[in-house]
Amino acid sequence: MLHYRTLPVTAFQQNSSIVWCDETMDAAVIDPGGDLDALVAEVQRLGLQLKAIWLTHAHIDHAGGTGELAERLSLPIIGPHTGDQYWIDALPQQSAMFGFPPARQFAPTRWLHDGDTVTIGHETLNVRHCPGHTPGHVVFHAPQIGRAFVGDVLFAGSIGRTDFPQGNHQQLIASITQRLWPMGDQTVFIPGHGPESTFGRERRSNPYVGNT
Repeated sequence: MLHYRTLPVTAFQQNSSIVWCDETMDAAVIDPGGDLDALVAEVQRLGLQLKAIWLTHAHIDHAGGTGELAERLSLPIIGPHTGDQYWIDALPQQSAMFGFPPARQFAPTRWLHDGDTVTIGHETLNVRHCPGHTPGHVVFHAPQIGRAFVGDVLFAGSIGRTDFPQGNHQQLIASITQRLWPMGDQTVFIPGHGPESTFGRERRSNPYVGNT
């Protein structure tokens, strides 16, 4: 079975999730934006073997620690979509702008595209390309446990910002309604910030995308 543990990291309290297969104890970390020592300590506490980094997108609070962690533990970087090359290239400037520790650029080991899958141990998750917050944003869907790791596409009671460079509000709404909603009302999503919710709850009550 697939398990996960979410830890808020960085001054932005970004939700970085450790996901693992309980048969193999192999794990991936989603969006290691920073606080790497805390993330690695939690992996060790859980008795896991970290095998990969999965990225939803390349904003600093989600990807800032990626280059360092990949080098420190010789991990492949999986994702995001090629549309986020701009943001990867800008990581050093992003870190300076937002007061983060210096972030290094990196080259993903594997870019992700809509319809791809990622695997950890014996568990497979589906990849959906969900642009709008950034052009290359992806979401990881684990239907076997009714969970989706959605980065900054959707939040409990809100949606991702689209006022950053290359953001697109219309694309974001389309990503939510055409890519997320079909995953089912009962699906619990882990957002990039804040508490978990379900797609059904957001469809009913989210002021930005409710009743869509």
